[in-house]
Amino acid sequence: MIVKNEEATLSKCLGSVKNVVDEMVVLDTGSTDSTPQIAQKFGAKVHHFEWCNDFSAARNEALKYVTGDWILVLDADETLTQKIVPQLKQAIRREEYLLINLLRHEVEAEQSPYSLVSRLFRNHPDIRFSRPYHALVDDSVSEILTQEPGLQVGYLEGVAISHTGYQKNAIAQQDKFTKAQAAMEGFLASHPNDPYVCSKLGGLYVKIGKIVEGIKLLAQGVANCEEEYETLYELYYHLGIAYSRLQNYKNAIAHYDAAVKLPIYPILKLGAYNNLGNLLKATGDLNGAKTAYEATIKIDSSFVPGYYNLGMTLKEMSLFKDAILAYQKAIELSPKYADAYQNLGVLLLKLGYVKDSLVSFQKAIALHEEQQNPQEAKRLRQGLKEMGLLR
Repeated sequence: MIVKNEEATLSKCLGSVKNVVDEMVVLDTGSTDSTPQIAQKFGAKVHHFEWCNDFSAARNEALKYVTGDWILVLDADETLTQKIVPQLKQAIRREEYLLINLLRHEVEAEQSPYSLVSRLFRNHPDIRFSRPYHALVDDSVSEILTQEPGLQVGYLEGVAISHTGYQKNAIAQQDKFTKAQAAMEGFLASHPNDPYVCSKLGGLYVKIGKIVEGIKLLAQGVANCEEEYETLYELYYHLGIAYSRLQNYKNAIAHYDAAVKLPIYPILKLGAYNNLGNLLKATGDLNGAKTAYEATIKIDSSFVPGYYNLGMTLKEMSLFKDAILAYQKAIELSPKYADAYQNLGVLLLKLGYVKDSLVSFQKAIALHEEQQNPQEAKRLRQGLKEMGLLR
C-alpha cells in the first residue's frame, strides 16, 4: 500500500487482510494524521517516501520492501472480500500465473459498478508500475509474457475488492479530480496516442463538463486502440456518456451498442447495458430497453437498478404483473429503495390491491423522510389524501 492521511479508512482495509497475508508493507508519503501508527498497530512494516506527484514512483518504492512470493496491492479506501480468499489462495498456487486480475466493486459509483484491476501478481524482478496517476503493472507484465511464454494472466470470478473511493464525500475530501487531471495531462503530453490515458482523461473531461475536449480525446483513443478490449470498452462507454450529455442519443446508443458487443467479461458491461436501456426507453424503444435491462440481471442477479429499470419499462408496456415482480425483486435486494416502493404502490393500486398499495406507499413515505427527501414524502402523502386513501 501507499498511503497519506488515511486514518478514516485504513483500519477497515488492513482488518480485511490481517488474517490472509503474511506481511503488510505500507509506504507513507507524508501523513500528518495517525495513519502510520494505525498501520503499525496492525503489524505493518511502515516506510516513508517523499511525495513526487507520481503514483508509480511511490508504488515501485513500496515493492522494494516486499519479501513474499506474491503481492496484493490495495488502497486505503478498499477492502478484500472474505469470500474470495479461498479462490485467491488456490490461484496463487498455479505455476503458470504471473498476474491475476481481480474484480472490484465500485461502491456508489454513478456509472460502472464493477472494474477489473491488475492487483495480484508474482514478486517478479521485472514487474514495475508505470503511469503517474493510474499506476499499472500491465506494461511490464506484457513485456515479461513475450519473453517467458509459459506464463499467463489469470482472472478470479466474483468480487475480490470493495472500493469506496467513488462515493461523493470521498471524492470531495481528497480533491481527486484535480490531482488526476494534472497527472494525466502530463503523461498525455509525452504519450499522445496512448488509448488508456485517452480513456481515463477523456472520461474525466466529460465528468467535469469539458465534453467537446473529452469526445476528441476518446475518439483519438478509439483510433489507436487495437485489441485492448477492456480499454476499448471504456472508450466507447465514455463516448456514450458524452453524447448523452449533448442529447445526441443516436450517437450515444451507437457507442453503448459497440461497447456491449466487445469480447470482455460480461460483468464489466453492466454500466453500458444499463445506460443503453435508459436511452432506448427515453427514445421510445421499450422492447430494446427491456432486452438491455434483462441483460443486466442475467449478468448479475443482484443488480438492483436492472430490476427497477425493468419494472419501469414493463409498466410503460402495460405488463403490470411482470413490473410488480421486478419492483419486488429490487426491494428484496435493497429494502430501503423508496422509489421502488412508491412505483410498486402505484401498480398495486392500479390493479385494485388498495390495502397492499397503501402499505407500499406508507413505506415509501417513511423512507423518503428517513433519506432527507421530505418534499417527495409530502407530495406523496398529499396525493394519497386527495384520493381518500389517507386521512
